Amino acid sequence: MEWTGARYADKPNVEVQTWIAASPSRVWQVVSDVELMPTMSEELQAVEWLDGATEPSVGARFVGRSKHEALGEWATTSEVIECEPERVLAWAVEDRDNPTAIWRFSLHPQDGGTLLTQWMQMGPARSGLSFAIDRMPDKEQKIVFVRMREFEQNMTVTLEHIKQLVES
Repeated sequence: MEWTGARYADKPNVEVQTWIAASPSRVWQVVSDVELMPTMSEELQAVEWLDGATEPSVGARFVGRSKHEALGEWATTSEVIECEPERVLAWAVEDRDNPTAIWRFSLHPQDGGTLLTQWMQMGPARSGLSFAIDRMPDKEQKIVFVRMREFEQNMTVTLEHIKQLVES
């Protein structure tokens, strides 16, 4: 990730991709199992569907519990905002209309396999990172950059886990 000088209000985003030697339907089986995601992430500790949901559909909600050495432990509620099986799964964190983040997996058939993309946008609503920025407003751009770089690294690891799981 290269320095962009982005501030939180800029709604910075990051994207990573990998090609998987499997059909979109096989990749979708793993990507759409959000309760499986904590096994592929150091930060995300647990995911639990809410309101009787058991799989993604637009409007379905889940709680995610996370842990970070510098930020502590927290839980967020997310709502699925896009769900097209074998194509896209996206959710907004905390408030669908003013989220603290948006996360998206996109699947595209390519060369007999699947190009899997994970994308995330920080903001626009305040998040836990906002408190660090409040304490050190002169370092906002560096705080945002460091967190976006962490997201990029973590997302790369997640996609590698998905690739290994699907291809094995």
